[in-house]
Amino acid sequence: MNNFMEIVEEIKNIVSSEFGERKVFDKDVADLLNISQMNFATMKKRNKIPFSELLDFCARKSISINWILYGQSPESLVEATNKFYMIKYFNDVSASAGGGAEVLHEEIEELEIPQQFVFMLGGEKELKYIEAINVSGDSMEPTFSYNDIVFINRNKTDLGRGGIFTLRTEAGLFIKRVQKRMDGKIDIISDNKAYSTQTLNLNEIEVIGRVVSRFGDVD
Repeated sequence: MNNFMEIVEEIKNIVSSEFGERKVFDKDVADLLNISQMNFATMKKRNKIPFSELLDFCARKSISINWILYGQSPESLVEATNKFYMIKYFNDVSASAGGGAEVLHEEIEELEIPQQFVFMLGGEKELKYIEAINVSGDSMEPTFSYNDIVFINRNKTDLGRGGIFTLRTEAGLFIKRVQKRMDGKIDIISDNKAYSTQTLNLNEIEVIGRVVSRFGDVD
């Protein structure tokens, strides 16, 4: 997969004709992606790919995100089209990595993913269980950041081995690392050490599913 700057350069190539003879700068790419200069600089420093903004950009330009992420030429995408897969994407749903998130309209879109990405989600047999939602908040930094798109396997709800899960509690919808204690209670852990661990009883938690990827591996 291309890194942040390779993606920026690809976008510059795509839009260069719109700028005439003027050079396309990083600030132009930030504007095209509707990202502030400050957030753009942070993403560049961290090599953090803005997946949600890229999806919007590709939709506006009627191009495949596979072209942006993997540097495939338009010609190669003709053959690759038959190897794309569609999964449910709840664009209006954000799970908080911070203080809780509200579920809005639950508008379902179809998210196109390339064949190269399917194995990260567990293979074709698991795709029927996969759904994608957005992230808000910063308590799971650096694992997840605001506006990341994460992929959840709703068939994986066993907390026994721990891991990162999407959970619903009385406080809202969350993405958190969990660990089952010897007494049966569940530690709700933030990767950002500025946030404290919360401990809940199992009956206080609704497990939506295990987070299996975010256009990349999840620890």
